[in-house]
Amino acid sequence: MKNEKGFSTKSVHAGEFIEKESGAVIVPIYQTSTFLYPREDKPEAESYIYTRIRNPTLEAAEKKIAALEGAEAGLVFSSGLSAIHTTLSYFLKPGDHIIYINDVYGGTEVQLKLLEKYGIERTQVIIESDFDALLDAIRENTKLIYFETPTNPLLRIIDIKEVAKIAKEHGIITVVDNTFATPINQQPLLLGIDVVVHSVTKYLNGHSDIIGGAIVGPANYMSEMLQLRRAFGGIMDPFAGFLLLRGMKTLAVRMAMHNKNGMAIAEFLEDHPKIERVYYPGLTSHISHEIAKKQMRGYGGMVSFEVKGNAEETYHFMKNLKIATIAVSLGLFHK
Repeated sequence: MKNEKGFSTKSVHAGEFIEKESGAVIVPIYQTSTFLYPREDKPEAESYIYTRIRNPTLEAAEKKIAALEGAEAGLVFSSGLSAIHTTLSYFLKPGDHIIYINDVYGGTEVQLKLLEKYGIERTQVIIESDFDALLDAIRENTKLIYFETPTNPLLRIIDIKEVAKIAKEHGIITVVDNTFATPINQQPLLLGIDVVVHSVTKYLNGHSDIIGGAIVGPANYMSEMLQLRRAFGGIMDPFAGFLLLRGMKTLAVRMAMHNKNGMAIAEFLEDHPKIERVYYPGLTSHISHEIAKKQMRGYGGMVSFEVKGNAEETYHFMKNLKIATIAVSLGLFHK
């Protein structure tokens, strides 16, 4: 029986290659727009031609993300929203219907609203404990179910296996945004989901110094989405790809610390007299804790909570934070 590599090993080694010319053990930054063409030693389909189409640095990052998610293949993009736009464009056409569950990232919400401009209908459903609302929302023209778990920012948890089961029974494609969990804590593809998207800006890169996105899933989907990325132009820059590769090498150890710190902070806040409510799926008080425990290995570093008091008191609390920085991203590792 072949030994399965662990997450730490995949984080470091998956997708990496030794550069043939120099023997460099770190994947180089192929900072070039254009490659020699045609190549006598390779057919056109396997040749690098133009970085908007394919680039060795970016392909190394794609293979690493795919390996971590348990996917056949992956693609990286200039942003998470570019990855989401490509996914929606690939699966949907005028006359189709999409269901999205609970709260989704604000930029995703904007894209979903824009779909109406192109004749695509949308329905939002709220799921807490049962799936009646999802079943009621399904139509003959429903082609896609899209959701995040945990959600941004209230960390709601959706039962991935149950959504995948319902979707398969109705011939509907499922897409999950796995940004908040990362493949270290959760692998939606192994739970029956068709495609996973990421904002790699966040945990996967982990250093708050790039913008990027990714899609992973079956090889046939990725091959066809590659043509859309080529047409839309949403390719990641090679230098950003290099930084992403560097960041993912420590993903497993970073997430272990995020999980530990997130739980410690959530427990502290839950017992604090000046905190009204804490949203963290690792807490037994979380409405979907049992589902989270079933499908997640850890609960991440995101903790949402409500301060007791009015807006002025909440602002006073924010102003007096000593370690946390008021900013719009996540994933930066502070020991």
